Amino acid sequence: MTRHPTAPPSRPQPGPALDRRRVLALAGGGLAWAGGALAQQPEPSPPGDGERFDPARVVDLARALAKKPYAAPSNALPDPFGALSYEQYVAIRALPPALIWAGEGRGFVVEPLHRGFLFTNPVTLHVVEDGVVRRVAYDRGRFEFGKLKAPEEPRDLAFSGFRLYASFAGASPADCAIFQGASFFRALAAGQSYGVTARALTLRPAEAKGEEFPLFRAFWLERPAVGTGQIVIHALVDSESATAALHMTLRPGEATIVDVEATLCPRTPLEHVGIAGMTGAYLFGPTDHRNVDDARPAAHEIDGLQIRNGWGEALWRPVQNPETLQISAFLDQDPKGFGLVQRARAYGDYQDDVQRWERRPSLWVEPLGTWAPDVPQHGWGPGAVQLIEIPSESEVNENILAYWRPKEPIAKEAAFSYRQFWCWSVPGQPPLAVCSGTRVGRGASGRRRLFLVDFTGEAPFAEGLAPGSLRLSLHTGPGSLTRQQLYAYPERKTVRAVFELDPGGETACELRLTVKAADKPVSETWLYRWTP
Repeated sequence: MTRHPTAPPSRPQPGPALDRRRVLALAGGGLAWAGGALAQQPEPSPPGDGERFDPARVVDLARALAKKPYAAPSNALPDPFGALSYEQYVAIRALPPALIWAGEGRGFVVEPLHRGFLFTNPVTLHVVEDGVVRRVAYDRGRFEFGKLKAPEEPRDLAFSGFRLYASFAGASPADCAIFQGASFFRALAAGQSYGVTARALTLRPAEAKGEEFPLFRAFWLERPAVGTGQIVIHALVDSESATAALHMTLRPGEATIVDVEATLCPRTPLEHVGIAGMTGAYLFGPTDHRNVDDARPAAHEIDGLQIRNGWGEALWRPVQNPETLQISAFLDQDPKGFGLVQRARAYGDYQDDVQRWERRPSLWVEPLGTWAPDVPQHGWGPGAVQLIEIPSESEVNENILAYWRPKEPIAKEAAFSYRQFWCWSVPGQPPLAVCSGTRVGRGASGRRRLFLVDFTGEAPFAEGLAPGSLRLSLHTGPGSLTRQQLYAYPERKTVRAVFELDPGGETACELRLTVKAADKPVSETWLYRWTP
């Protein structure tokens, strides 16, 4: 896996103009289509102008494309678009005539995004209106270019993706989602600003031979019916090792929900594939503020990985900015859900007047099912939630990656369905106290480390629990534990676990902590990997 490039130091706040941090984080491409036909792939053709739309044709297109050798799209652009700076790129704005469905009262408006800067590979856009496909043609007259002198000759440059505006609770359309760069996309709940990024497909992250980044090649957007509050998006993804067809239904709100049905068509057996992947930025926080000369108490858009595994256990793993690359696998069978979550929601947690980290969304995924020829399943079967933590020196680097990795390689067509919640808090929390704080500092002597772990919720203080019945279930491997204490604060509905880890000569220790009463958990399980 490679890190995203570092942005220049001065950046505007996220908003309708594409912010610099995400421009740099989401560089990627699309599919070169000429006159509605697949470049270098004469058969089959995609659903084109004037044709009746059938979602099955997008899946058929992915299948046919997977049987052919991979052909990378041409990213050539005429001057001056081929060598734009960030400032020049964000000065390119779509004019009102370029906005799709604006003024129609459908609850959604689509803004085609120009190519340039890091977004040089072409993506083809189509809309589906009354069941008929219409290709969105590029027209330079529908953009303003700031101080750039755009070429005079007419030329279809396609697009780099699109931004989606939605009417939250009937208000004027506001930022809701953006599909741009590789096969990345992001969404927002009402009142949020962009943060964590989803991936349509993840291939070979953190491997020595390099990560493979699939590309969006084309989109078909179904015109939403008035009053439905949802939009359906179809996408074709292409890569050296596989293709995919995506069917997405997006419903914005206090939590924006995206239902994803992904059909995966391997070109070669996929030994390391990630489903429902997501990335987020974590620079520092209460657990790893050492060696950080920063006036803020924290800088991150997510602070942990949350899992509900197939055995009904609720897990919380704080993420870190490690000294060296860290890879963790949480083995599971038919997971109930997982996601990169932002729990610290107060302005005072960050004291950042520009980034406003407390407004970034959590992304929670609930698997719905999977299918492969002759092997139908209701869940996702055996595998692991995989977490990758990459050392970073900049808050613009999306250095935390999480995804589902099936146990067995995928050698033939398979389909996965899941529901994304872009939310303030994870839905359907079990009745357990949740980890509300992790702090780590110097221990009593030597290499010992002192841990303070807080859990907040009603469960430890439930009626009928005898005073003093709470206890810690705490384990480490390797290393040893000392000074184990538990403090209860009923007025704050919080219990604090205090302990010291003595790693001895070890370079990594895996910690596991649960608060129990009558041998039953009253808190989620806290997991932590200590490294020097």
